Amino acid sequence: MSEELRKMLKRHEGVKNFVYLCSEGYETIGVGRNIADSGLGLSDDEVDYLLDNDIKRVKDELNDEYYWFGGLSEVRQHAMIDISFNLGQTRLRGFKKALRRLLMLWLLKIMTALLMSLWTVDGPNRLRVVLQKSLK
Repeated sequence: MSEELRKMLKRHEGVKNFVYLCSEGYETIGVGRNIADSGLGLSDDEVDYLLDNDIKRVKDELNDEYYWFGGLSEVRQHAMIDISFNLGQTRLRGFKKALRRLLMLWLLKIMTALLMSLWTVDGPNRLRVVLQKSLK
């Protein structure tokens, strides 16, 4: 695609990141894309592109907010992404008990790995102290 053509179309059509009504009254977005029922809408590739970007954004938000998110199983990560995708981060924060239980699952996974490691054999008393402190 020619950058010159792209610039010309943006100048003539304008660029809008949100839905607006064009001069003919059709729902439009971007650079003159008619997304009304009578227009082009979005192709499957465009829908997938938007979805992939949204999934990445939600996953990044979850990783930033919950340090333990990356340690969850893929199934649990997908469940959290689905919930956050639907509710948004603000409303997800309200599920304090569910989030605490997910944190406990993550800690249990770490503790299980520690119990099965050589570190347990070398320092069982140290492990006991660490576990007691982490459960308070």
